Amino acid sequence: MEIKINKEIKEYNETMFFGLSVRQFIFAILACGAAVGIYFGCRNFMGTETLSWLCMLGAAPFAALGFIRYNGMYAEQIAKAWIRSEILMPRHLTFTGKNEHYDKKKKEDK
Repeated sequence: MEIKINKEIKEYNETMFFGLSVRQFIFAILACGAAVGIYFGCRNFMGTETLSWLCMLGAAPFAALGFIRYNGMYAEQIAKAWIRSEILMPRHLTFTGKNEHYDKKKKEDK
């Protein structure tokens, strides 16, 4: 009998449906819904091959959002942090160098 234990307890991820977490499963359902919506919305205007590629392109962002994790944050946390740092509270940081040796020599010359 073997029991798998994560080295880091924070990395534990409970699987609910088909080996996916609830979050991943919800985004997978959204991706399927997007693909079906695109298919039924565009099937009268396009050929089957073009439409299949369009369905995959439309579903890919939703599928990716369920699995993206960067610096311990999920996609919606990354978006929230980006909006807060770039739109709500933007800062223009400037660097002004200070040359202590030049300032010291300047004071000695006076």
